[in-house]
Amino acid sequence: MFSKACEYGIRASIFIAKNSYEGKRVSPKKISEEINSPQAFTAKILQILVKHDIINSVKGAYGGFEIDKKRIATIKLSQIVEAIDGDNIYKGCGLGLKKCNDKHPCPVHDKFISIREGLKTMLENTNLEELALDIKTGVSFLKI
Repeated sequence: MFSKACEYGIRASIFIAKNSYEGKRVSPKKISEEINSPQAFTAKILQILVKHDIINSVKGAYGGFEIDKKRIATIKLSQIVEAIDGDNIYKGCGLGLKKCNDKHPCPVHDKFISIREGLKTMLENTNLEELALDIKTGVSFLKI
């Protein structure tokens, strides 16, 4: 459903948020290791997240990536998805067809509308704080 870049962007944001709660900045290398993503690809994704003001980049010996603790609860998954994948997830065909709309629907077009609406609701109502805290407390995991 999400592009690989978007999956990595969500994972990276959660990992950075978790560490930011602990007062830690994390390096691109550590992020790529934790989310199982190639380091160069992770660096590009992190640049996109910085550009869209989702995460912060701090340069220097004690640099790395972080999110202001006060902002973690306000960052929604929908912002990350929008930054990396745009709004295709809400408009694209459920079967990946190039031409699919109300006038020329694919076989799952009507059924996919409710799935898309449910996904949009979930992304708009889920923030990084709840996900980062679930990782921190061991309720959920980013890496096996």
